[in-house]
Amino acid sequence: MANYDFEVIFVGCGHGCDLAARVLAKAGKRVAAIERDLWMGTCTNYGCNAKILLDGPFELTTAMENYQQLGVFDKVPEVNWEKLMQYKMPYIEAYKPMTKAIMEQSGCTCIQGHGKLKDAHTVMVEDKEYTADYIVLGTGQRDDKLDIPGKEYIHGSREMLSIEHMPARIAFIGAGIISMEFASMAVDLGRQVTVIDHGDHALKAYPKAYVDEVVARMEKKGAQFKYCEDVCAIEKTGTGLLVKTRQGFEVEVDYVLQATGRPVNIENLGLEALGIEASPRGIKVDDHLRTSVKNIFATGDAIDKRIPKLTPTAFFESQYIADVLLGKTTDPICYPVVPNLVFTFPRIAQVGVGLDEARHNDQYRVVDMPYGQAFLFNTHNEADAKMAFIFDKQSDLLVGAAAIGSDAGAWIDVLSLVIFNKMTREQFAHYIYAFPTTTCGPLMMLGQVW
Repeated sequence: MANYDFEVIFVGCGHGCDLAARVLAKAGKRVAAIERDLWMGTCTNYGCNAKILLDGPFELTTAMENYQQLGVFDKVPEVNWEKLMQYKMPYIEAYKPMTKAIMEQSGCTCIQGHGKLKDAHTVMVEDKEYTADYIVLGTGQRDDKLDIPGKEYIHGSREMLSIEHMPARIAFIGAGIISMEFASMAVDLGRQVTVIDHGDHALKAYPKAYVDEVVARMEKKGAQFKYCEDVCAIEKTGTGLLVKTRQGFEVEVDYVLQATGRPVNIENLGLEALGIEASPRGIKVDDHLRTSVKNIFATGDAIDKRIPKLTPTAFFESQYIADVLLGKTTDPICYPVVPNLVFTFPRIAQVGVGLDEARHNDQYRVVDMPYGQAFLFNTHNEADAKMAFIFDKQSDLLVGAAAIGSDAGAWIDVLSLVIFNKMTREQFAHYIYAFPTTTCGPLMMLGQVW
């Protein structure tokens, strides 16, 4: 065996890499991680953690709105964005020194800089070479920016997560998860919100009927949705920014957020010279997460994959790579069902077979459950909360679920376990749940309709 500097080098150190790097280092492997930006990546520093921290007060005010109609609250307080940001900034900033220290404490060598493949076993960082038996690419994704006149006025999610003052008028380009989550907060603050999307409706990956409810709530609060529109220019005016579409729509705003997809960081990585196939969608891998160069793996958001690009899937892939390199498995990667959730108000969650697909396929039986109406005492008076159970007619197993409501995430997590373990109706009937918890209701309802 060649005498390399390390046994494994990780290029990028987000959640697709950091777990594997720490597991391997603790197992006695010589491991290095190369990171050009912030250690532990987007989610920890300028993604999920920051977003859910900012989301918390809005979750509370949404719950209060459900009670206001009963006269329980005379007034729902408005979130003070400036104070919230003063809380968020030092909290998230405190991660920066901790994340690298955690890596080093595990025994991993941390190298700051941009890593580029020189050959199948060599990574260059500036003018220095590092060699390894195996290389793992976890370079993640980044905000995109339209190539249009005025593109210098476009901001990404990373910038908006740190904006000190919420602008009075905001245009959101794209109606996917990032735009809809930010727009939900902005409209709750009373800001003028305009969502512009190329497609014909928002949140295409989620059940349309549930999405329509979220959109209707936002429109009731003043949000404007413009579909089948393509932003073609942004012009500076004396009073703001004029956003124009190719179809003729115009709106003046103070801030523009683009969230139309996140391309993978593959530039200047040295992939072409090694014949590793990649595109803005990601790096091509086989069922063992190996690229066409068999000792080079890819992981996390850097992969071109159909599985949702989420923090939990990145962790799952990271653990899998560690198991492969420790000799614990030679099996192809096998993903479990992946629950996913959009943090709008209310939340929309789903897992397994999609609800819209199931409604148009005779293979499935769909049971719609007006959960909020049946369990008002358990949904904090959220009468519109609802869920759907999707059963395979032949096996009579639960194969999918969807939900809309403030607690949809907790519901879908529990239902994911039922689906993943392929529990039968008889097995499910033998469980007892704490009552009246957030999760007991959906499980009780499932037992009644199975």
